[in-house]
Amino acid sequence: MPIMQNPADAGLVAARDVVRALFGPPAERPFDVRYWEGAEERTEGAEPARFTLVVARRGALRRMLLPPNELSIVDAYISGDLDVEGDLESAVALGDAVGRRLRDPRAIRALATKIFALPAGDHPEIHKTRFQRVSDSVTRRRRRGDAQAIEFHYGVSNEFYALWLDPMMLYTCAYFRTGDESIELAQLNKLEHICRKLRLKRGDRLLDIGCGWGGLVRYAARNYGVEALGITLSESQASWGRERIRMEGLSGQCRVEVRDYRDLPAGEQYDRITSVGVTEHVPADEQPAYFARAHSLLRPGGLFLNHCEVSVDQARGEPIASRLAARIWKRGEFIQRYVFPDARLVPAAHVISSAEQSGLELRDVEGLREHYTLTLRHWIRELEKNRDAAIELVGERTYRVWRLYMSAGAERFHSAKLNIIQTLLSKPHEDGTAELPWTREDIYSAPYPSELEKTLELRTSA
Repeated sequence: MPIMQNPADAGLVAARDVVRALFGPPAERPFDVRYWEGAEERTEGAEPARFTLVVARRGALRRMLLPPNELSIVDAYISGDLDVEGDLESAVALGDAVGRRLRDPRAIRALATKIFALPAGDHPEIHKTRFQRVSDSVTRRRRRGDAQAIEFHYGVSNEFYALWLDPMMLYTCAYFRTGDESIELAQLNKLEHICRKLRLKRGDRLLDIGCGWGGLVRYAARNYGVEALGITLSESQASWGRERIRMEGLSGQCRVEVRDYRDLPAGEQYDRITSVGVTEHVPADEQPAYFARAHSLLRPGGLFLNHCEVSVDQARGEPIASRLAARIWKRGEFIQRYVFPDARLVPAAHVISSAEQSGLELRDVEGLREHYTLTLRHWIRELEKNRDAAIELVGERTYRVWRLYMSAGAERFHSAKLNIIQTLLSKPHEDGTAELPWTREDIYSAPYPSELEKTLELRTSA
């Protein structure tokens, strides 16, 4: 049975009524609820509670539901009005159900009286956050996909990312060959997988667009003997990457520069190009130009590996009424306002079509949806484990933003709303020939473990 305290508190009674209207009675909930004065409602289901929803302040639910949209709910969590103890990914999954209920006019009418009966007051003074200030300015910038938007996300601090990323500082989807390996090994699997797909060989010139902290260029230079250039728009990433290159004795083989891909010298050509986690930040109407620039940088016969997130929901299409409801609900504005100001995902078909318009030829596509779900869950566990250190570095609001953003991502990849694709593209010679074998057998023919163990040893001793 639910445990109740202070049953005469009218505000508490109103809050319980709203929670019941939104989520059903305790018997139907997979979670517990705890209110601001310690009153609790325990799930009566057969399974243990997946998490506890904490209504931390008297006026929390009123602020969360006025106006009723996804952004108000997100703001309630980020500000500390609400908290989730336990599995935040499961809590995020309830958001769509609440959204559907609040988009139904009949449900809103039924809830309206209950919502206005909720206690107000205790409103903490919430000033404009760093996220809101920067995202407002980013949306007004002249050149989309520029350094301001990138630094907004990656400039939080290298120390913050180091708390929950692997030692190579790889902030993109890992590659799990069994699902049981550590995130460190899975990320090395990813680098090896990319290098094999590109059929890298000693002496190749490799360009990595959006290189992050330089993990791929260092790996390819050390293990494949290539001459690698990584470019990023983040000075903090570049500084970290340069120092690692120096420490690992790779200065003669690879480098990291702060540079926009559009500003690379005319006539520059590479044997291989990679773009891992960049296309998400290129607006849909600019993607043909993005791939055209990559095409111009690639020599005939060269290969381009593009790795990016895509929207499955968009590919399936939505009725006009649903799109309008989603706009009113402010679906997706959390990412725009707090995380990636310029990220708008498109269907896989749009990415591939944009690449083919440039003259690049599609040779292979691999979906990595399950891999990214598992990657995000690894990151979330590490972030939660290092909660106190993260808050000391960047503050509680930033900690909450990243915890929510990654949990929401894990839920959307797990439920097949999003996917991540690794696309191998070729720039054929004039006679149509491509420098690729007829099958994928060479990618899988050599064993991974010994090579990766050797890499770990080399990196550890550097």
